[in-house]
Amino acid sequence: MLYKCIKKEEWDKTLEQLLLSYTIFASTENEYGLDYELIKPADIKKISYNKPKPATSLKSFFLPVKENVTTEKFDDKPRIILGIPNCDVEGLGILDEIYLDREYNDIFYRKRRENTILIASDCFSVQEHCHCLSYNIKPYSEKKADLAVINLNGTIVLRILSQKGEEFIKTIPEIQIKEADEYISAIEKEHLATETLLAKSNTGLPDYEKTGELINGAKKNIWEKYSARCVSCGACTSICPTCSCFLLIDKPGFEKVKQMDACQYPGFERVAGGEDALFELHNRFRNRYMCKYIWKPEKFNSLTCTGCGRCIEACIGKISKNEIFMELAK
Repeated sequence: MLYKCIKKEEWDKTLEQLLLSYTIFASTENEYGLDYELIKPADIKKISYNKPKPATSLKSFFLPVKENVTTEKFDDKPRIILGIPNCDVEGLGILDEIYLDREYNDIFYRKRRENTILIASDCFSVQEHCHCLSYNIKPYSEKKADLAVINLNGTIVLRILSQKGEEFIKTIPEIQIKEADEYISAIEKEHLATETLLAKSNTGLPDYEKTGELINGAKKNIWEKYSARCVSCGACTSICPTCSCFLLIDKPGFEKVKQMDACQYPGFERVAGGEDALFELHNRFRNRYMCKYIWKPEKFNSLTCTGCGRCIEACIGKISKNEIFMELAK
């Protein structure tokens, strides 16, 4: 895998120059936490590197909460998204399979994907609910993104992950190829430390395949027990990097609006005749896990949970899916 490096001060100058031709979003940290922000020259020094994880999932850049699919105009200016954790990068796998389907591809999603350079950020620490490694997802990107960025004591190291990333690097003359083993070994040491933390903090959590088996065999009482605290707000699905359900709403003048939907909302499966297979709360609650661990794996190749833990953090009812799975595994 090819690495290139640049001094941090030169990288900051490069980003300032790139702002002339790109819209840049990057993860920045404030008193409320870490999240993506639209970057202006004055914000470059605020960019956070190698910390998990932005509160907003990468999905929001490609699947807006609401968009008019008959009058929406494309923004032709290319964009860079900088500081993406690998759980979000991997989450694009299932979205690409759905929205870039050969026969039914979404032109809005495709345009945004083609118009975006993805720069991932290796995670050198973990948060309480991070569990990507339990699903065999590394805390650093080796594919799907275009580049990965590492900040090592004032030196920015870039790992090239795609042809698009390689072509992008060629437009930055200040970056020089660096093959020094000291950088690679230091990065690998950080990777190992992060993986060790993830393994230690998720002892007893079943892997992705085993979780599907446990869910498929779970009795009604387990869903009733945990759904008792659910308020059907849909926060878990909205924040999830892989959930992708939407409504297509007809408007006057033959306009159509695509709006994010969630299987946890009452009436999600209600049909015109009034029947609703998910009327009972525990059935809606179970439906989400069946979709992620049973039904979609039967149809798609990509994982539909990447272990980011955002659904646990966003839940108003303080429901932890990992607690459910560990109870089922006992």
